[in-house]
Amino acid sequence: MITVALAKGALLNDSVARFQSAGLDFSAVLDPGNRQLMVPSHCGRARALLVRNGDVPVYVAYGQAQLGVVGYDVLREHQMPVAQLVDLGFGGCRMTVAVKASSGYQHAADLPPHCRVASKFTHCAREFFDALDLPVELVHLTGSVELGPLTGIAEAIVDLVATGRTLRDNGLVAIEELFQSSARLIGHPLALRLDRGDLQLIVEAMRIQESLPKNPA
Repeated sequence: MITVALAKGALLNDSVARFQSAGLDFSAVLDPGNRQLMVPSHCGRARALLVRNGDVPVYVAYGQAQLGVVGYDVLREHQMPVAQLVDLGFGGCRMTVAVKASSGYQHAADLPPHCRVASKFTHCAREFFDALDLPVELVHLTGSVELGPLTGIAEAIVDLVATGRTLRDNGLVAIEELFQSSARLIGHPLALRLDRGDLQLIVEAMRIQESLPKNPA
């Protein structure tokens, strides 16, 4: 049986739709009354694991799921040994450096050396500031990092931004982009090598769906 790790939250609806287009119907996970964390597909040849976004590559890397859908930001942050197969195109956002709008900083390089930067994505932040050759103290937060500059615990933040509304509502402004992120189909490398064709059929179907022209809004 094929096992697919699906992230709860913002990516779930689109993930279910994409797998449905590839022949695996996991729509039962969207039932408001569903409390199961392991849900079989309607066809009975696959099952979905409902996990937190950051846990998707863990289940895939350890072989408990052959496929999964997760944001590129998570892949960059956790650096798990998984195969990136398809950029699915949804869940678009960008990793940015943001500061108080009143700070006067225009670029990340303007930040003072050894200042504090708050983030959930400390690995991504460290890579970015090391590349700038700018020493900073990283403060790991798991909640609303926007509070960092507002409370004075940090001079800046590194966080995901979609529309930018949360930044604006809290008097912050993005000054630098690290990278753009979207949902990615990932796979377990050994499972893909040993695949007799079942996994490849799913991967190709999802790749074809991504290449199809989108209907104009």
